[in-house]
Amino acid sequence: MRALGPGSVSSLLKIALDVAFFLLWVVLGVLVLGLVASFFVPLDNFSATFEDDAGQVRELALTRSLVACSLLGVIAWIGGFVAIVHRLRRIFATLTAGDPFRPENTRRLREIGLFLSLIVAAQFATQYVGSRIAPGAIEAPGFTQLMTPLFSVLVVFVLAEVFREGARLRREQELTI
Repeated sequence: MRALGPGSVSSLLKIALDVAFFLLWVVLGVLVLGLVASFFVPLDNFSATFEDDAGQVRELALTRSLVACSLLGVIAWIGGFVAIVHRLRRIFATLTAGDPFRPENTRRLREIGLFLSLIVAAQFATQYVGSRIAPGAIEAPGFTQLMTPLFSVLVVFVLAEVFREGARLRREQELTI
């Protein structure tokens, strides 16, 4: 099976991205409704039970700030993925058309790298705040947890430069007689 063009692997991935994009919007809508509902639903009788690494069970009362902080973190996380999947859909549309080295794809890949950076920052900030709101139930983030996401962000930025160079070479080739 071919990698580019109609009927290729990229066209199948484009369809999968379209489905994921729709589902992410549905999940995002449900989470926003849950966030709004959390301000009106009484939380006095609700609690969460956590077990730490040592096997110690701890019960934590659910407060509005804990629920709101958690939902806002998840909403930001899903929102970032909606933005990333949207740009990936646009990139895969050019792959399906058989024209990958377009200047727009370079910009889209840079935006994906930026959104990934923001998602990682939001995830760590939310985890840090959560560790302060619910000490012992949520661990504070560590540097080792940052290595894989940072590596992923760097790979995306390198790919953006590869696409930029491909677009430049294509432009030069089009100008050559």
